[in-house]
Amino acid sequence: AVDTLVEAARASGVRHVCVTGGEPLAQKSCLELLTAFCDAGFEVALETSGAMDVEPVDGRVSRVVDLKTPGSGEAARNRLANLDALGPRDQLKIVVCSRGDYEWARDLLRERGSPACQVLMSPSWGQVEPRSLAEWILADRLDVRLQVQLHKYLWGEERGR
Repeated sequence: AVDTLVEAARASGVRHVCVTGGEPLAQKSCLELLTAFCDAGFEVALETSGAMDVEPVDGRVSRVVDLKTPGSGEAARNRLANLDALGPRDQLKIVVCSRGDYEWARDLLRERGSPACQVLMSPSWGQVEPRSLAEWILADRLDVRLQVQLHKYLWGEERGR
């Protein structure tokens, strides 16, 4: 199956491959697949929920790790040790559902120190206005990059996009 996926990517002519969907690291062949894509010359990214250990991921892979906020209902699943594993090629993604979520994330980043990766903070669609989040970030001089959930602006709630 790994060879088939690598060949399909090669045949499509893409240069960049992103492995995502659900929790890719929960799939038994995920690490093998990531390495195979790297070996085949692709630029490879992994988007993960942050609930599983990212240390074993091939060092050539750019890891995009979610940090779940309390408002997501999934904060208990965060594997905070992943923050220490992230480097300059990686990203930490935080989707903020409320002012309380923002303060939780801000305080966590301040207590632990900013990770070595880029930190992306997004307003949750329909829950936080992008302008409000931008103002909070600026007021606190937080070293993060504001990002909107572009897929929501393009396709809204359309499934499969």
